[in-house]
Amino acid sequence: MPARGSERGFGSGCGLLRLDSSRQERATVEFVCADSLVAMQQAAWPEAVERVAAFLRNGGVEARIEEFGAGTPTAADAARAVGCKLEQIVKSLVFDCDGRPFVVLVPGDRRADARKVARAAGCRRAKIVGPDEVRTVTGFAAGAVAPFPLPKVERVLVDRQVLVHDRVWIGAGSPRHMATLAPADLMRLAKAEPMDAVVDAT
Repeated sequence: MPARGSERGFGSGCGLLRLDSSRQERATVEFVCADSLVAMQQAAWPEAVERVAAFLRNGGVEARIEEFGAGTPTAADAARAVGCKLEQIVKSLVFDCDGRPFVVLVPGDRRADARKVARAAGCRRAKIVGPDEVRTVTGFAAGAVAPFPLPKVERVLVDRQVLVHDRVWIGAGSPRHMATLAPADLMRLAKAEPMDAVVDAT
């Protein structure tokens, strides 16, 4: 597992999180008790990452955001950087469903099934959108899409296999940032509807 570096935290009445700036390869901010968080020594992050961090704080969940110097542009890159199984990485895929934007959350080791997505969305055809439309619809760059906040997205669907883990990792707004939280919290914050969204194993 990569060396943990420059951990930055938030304090509240629930206690103080650790702060360690001994190494720079991996930086962490944790949210443990989100009702009265006070930021401590947090370096400036990209605006998109700040958006995700604020959403997590306001959501009142136990979560952690980490920054990786090498970047995590693919699910495989993310799993290596985090040190978790590929299936614990959650891919946020943007679909056009007859002109309506949907986001589908699938495990890092599986591919979304567009026919199943179309059936769940009640549309004739569902197709993955290109990078420009990803940014327009979500406010995030392709490869860095977080499952929230997504005010322009009509619905969020999540494959049931994402929900079997104790913790999962999601994009956090940039190719260098990931967040981890419980699947139940992911579902609640994203208002995600569970379904069978992936191509059947052969």
